[in-house]
Amino acid sequence: MSSSTPSTTALAIVGGGPAGLMAAEVARAAGVEVDVFEAKGSVGRKFLIAGKGGLNLTHGEPRPAFDARYGGRAREVGEWLDDLDADGLREWARGLGVDTYVGTSGRVFPMDRKAAPLLRGWVRRLREDGVRFHVQHRWLGWDDDGALRFDTPDGVRSVHAGATVLALGGGSWPELGSDGAWADVLRQRGVDVAPLLPSNCGFDIGWSEHFATRHAGAPLKPVIAHWHDAEGRPHELQGECVVTRTGIEGSLVYALSATLRDTIAARGEALLELDLAPGRELHRLHEDLSRPRGGRSLSEHLRRHAGITGVKAALLYEVIDRDAMADIQTLSRTIKRLPLRLQRARPIEEAISSAGGVRLEALDDALMLRALPGTFCAGEMLDWEAPTGGYLLTACFAAGLRAGHGAVAWLRGRTAG
Repeated sequence: MSSSTPSTTALAIVGGGPAGLMAAEVARAAGVEVDVFEAKGSVGRKFLIAGKGGLNLTHGEPRPAFDARYGGRAREVGEWLDDLDADGLREWARGLGVDTYVGTSGRVFPMDRKAAPLLRGWVRRLREDGVRFHVQHRWLGWDDDGALRFDTPDGVRSVHAGATVLALGGGSWPELGSDGAWADVLRQRGVDVAPLLPSNCGFDIGWSEHFATRHAGAPLKPVIAHWHDAEGRPHELQGECVVTRTGIEGSLVYALSATLRDTIAARGEALLELDLAPGRELHRLHEDLSRPRGGRSLSEHLRRHAGITGVKAALLYEVIDRDAMADIQTLSRTIKRLPLRLQRARPIEEAISSAGGVRLEALDDALMLRALPGTFCAGEMLDWEAPTGGYLLTACFAAGLRAGHGAVAWLRGRTAG
């Protein structure tokens, strides 16, 4: 990739993730001069890491249910998806020679499940179309003349841009460049930035040392999670999770992380109840456990008559004492509603994604900052969040598309003026 930096460019895109690259594609297709600046040694690093176990590009869930995954930002993100939804993203990938399929969970993957071929093909096409890439350029903000400032191996460089798209990521992958350092820079310029928070994250519970030592890393499957929302309405969801050294994580927990995180912020803790024996009604479980034990241990009795073994059995001992374990009614109810009190979310550096960022109210419909005309924002640095499953990537691509179109329109408007 090029290391030379021009002193001027029509459009500077800061950040080489999916949102930034999509903005570059849109702008270059419109004939705009485009330079992409990336802090790391190559673009798309988080994209590659996220696809390491199989690139989950998007999801096959139909709209408007798809839009609802973005919670309080469903309306705004839904407008981006009107320009590029899951079907559009699959068609875009096909244009790069990458066919996709819908898995049994509804998640959409490339046929080979790999991220690298898609990224390589995309960057190659962008280069051939004339996009210029500049790596090891860490954005520092603006100088007094309004030029973008970058820290590079050759010192600080300034670039004057006709328009700028910031696609700097959230705060959840600092080692890959998404460290949220941009937040203070924008706040100093009068931009309303919500605090960055962990999303799709694990939570601390505070296990005993005995339990943590013996069971960290053990999967809990299947289980049904029960919880209440802010209005007190009950909800449930079946899935899988994993015991960690300090608490719990995994796909089921990630799906609830926004609600659990916000509940902890409001109340100091969040109650999550797990059904350790899904598919078995309470009265049936009580009847089965009421059978005579004979000379069998309680652990063997749980295995034979409730299917409770390993980490599930250990959780019961962790949550209730031995006297309660001996009471069949209490034991049965605890199996069906094991109470876990979540103390705090794990640090943002460990999270899959982040919430918070540039508030959408600080942007116009083209994703241009109202406080900084000509500067657009896209991707995870915006104040929205979504569960894993392809929803995160889809919104990043769609936001990049919209910001790219916005930047083109802005530049044309200035030229016409």
